[in-house]
Amino acid sequence: MRRLVLKVGSAVLTEQNRIAQERMQNLIDLIVELKKEYEVIFVSSGAVAAGYTELKLDKSLLSNKQALASIGQPLLMNRYKKKFEKHGILPSQILVTAANFNTKEQSERAKNTIETLLKNGVLPIINENDATATDELELGDNDQLSAYVAIHFDADMLVILSDIDAYFDKDPNEHDDAVVLPLVDHVKKSDLLRSVTPNNSFATGGIVTKLKAADYVLKHGKSMFLASGFDLSDARSYLLHGDHQGGTLFKKG
Repeated sequence: MRRLVLKVGSAVLTEQNRIAQERMQNLIDLIVELKKEYEVIFVSSGAVAAGYTELKLDKSLLSNKQALASIGQPLLMNRYKKKFEKHGILPSQILVTAANFNTKEQSERAKNTIETLLKNGVLPIINENDATATDELELGDNDQLSAYVAIHFDADMLVILSDIDAYFDKDPNEHDDAVVLPLVDHVKKSDLLRSVTPNNSFATGGIVTKLKAADYVLKHGKSMFLASGFDLSDARSYLLHGDHQGGTLFKKG
């Protein structure tokens, strides 16, 4: 069975400073379908947003953000557990930092845990350990984290579902004639150096972090699919039916 890393960011999982319930449910329905065809590893943002629903702290302060993450992570997992158990799926939580990928020994230890969970039909849900990560140990964003997870945990493909539904030939927010690039075999260095511009107050990325993730997996011989997390039809068509209707596939020729 092929192995898939599915990453969904805060821009999809949150709205108006709270968890977006309908989008979360749609995502869970997709994962239930995917698990029939793939081994799925789920990289989920949303802990800080979940914490903010309980305690309104200034997210611009690192200590507050870490506190919100520590409040929100169990809340987020509790929501996932309740929703997945209706489908007979047992989720697990794995919190990581860059240190988990610094050495082969560290990454193998984490991979052994993942292998055991997948072998027993469990859905691993991974997030960066925002509550304790220091600047030296931060991966920086869950796009980069998901790329590391895909490579170190032997996934066949990384899928990022986002408020950015594809990679365009130019910025669609500034150019009406921007067109989707359906297939990309390399990422230009100039695009990797662009400014990070998240669209959501809880997000840390934007297109640049997605491109960095794509560049990482391409250089390791794997592929990445970028599609909308608001309308899951493109992801469902491609992943379940092999029909590439929309979104961008990053894959070596």
